[in-house]
Amino acid sequence: MFELAIKIVINGLTSSLVYILMALGFTLIFGIMRVVNFAHGELYMVAAFLVYVLAGSLGWNYYLAVLVAAVAVGLFGAVLERVLFRPFIGRELNGMIMALAISITLQATAFILFGTDEHSVERPVSGVIQLGMVMVPRDRLAVGLIALFILGVFYLFMRYTKVGLAMRAVVQDEEIASIHGVRPKIIHPLAFGLGAMLAGFAGALMAPIYTIYPYMGAQPMLKAFIVVILGGLGSIPGAVLGGVVLGLTESVFATLINTTVATMVSFGIVVVILLVKPTGLLGR
Repeated sequence: MFELAIKIVINGLTSSLVYILMALGFTLIFGIMRVVNFAHGELYMVAAFLVYVLAGSLGWNYYLAVLVAAVAVGLFGAVLERVLFRPFIGRELNGMIMALAISITLQATAFILFGTDEHSVERPVSGVIQLGMVMVPRDRLAVGLIALFILGVFYLFMRYTKVGLAMRAVVQDEEIASIHGVRPKIIHPLAFGLGAMLAGFAGALMAPIYTIYPYMGAQPMLKAFIVVILGGLGSIPGAVLGGVVLGLTESVFATLINTTVATMVSFGIVVVILLVKPTGLLGR
């Protein structure tokens, strides 16, 4: 029983870290630009395909491919903000429609380039690590540790750098931040690019774990949306808390029953929390 509990916690925390990467990018973009970015899952998909091309086809080192893919997706996100989203600042419905259009376009582009076949990337590490009586796959442990490192860098960036402090100020109150010298027109593409890069890291890290295909972004997008609703839309600490809650909940019910029940319970928790606290756990 103790070994089962340890396995559930390890699997739950590993999933939580990836959910948090996705959710942080999603909630950062919403918190600063008030855009519900429904193309967030497709940014995840684009990064996974980039890793497939760089590491799978061109033979790059996997970890270098992850870094390049995430940075490329981040730059792509900044361009999307400048070209497509900037005209709709302050118009949430228009921004949402634009995000849906980008999502469909990216899916169609991936379909044209790669077809509907599922692709895979060779896992950079294989085998298992034995922790007491618990066997932990090396690849999932590696993904969890890298994701934890990325989250630590993100925390330090947001807390101690001038750009990070400016982003937090814009999230709190853009008008007051502007009065104090923060320039939202510079912060917006930086925030969108950073949010896209976090989604890119999530997709790149999971490329060897799951198969890669044009519509693979739908599930992680759904998970990210659940996480930010749980934690509070626009709340960065809420995204972290929501990711942990969702990851552990899914791990418990998927291990003890099955994944379908785990998904149902996840939505049930969202409904209960929204009934009790409509803003989410840490939302305002």
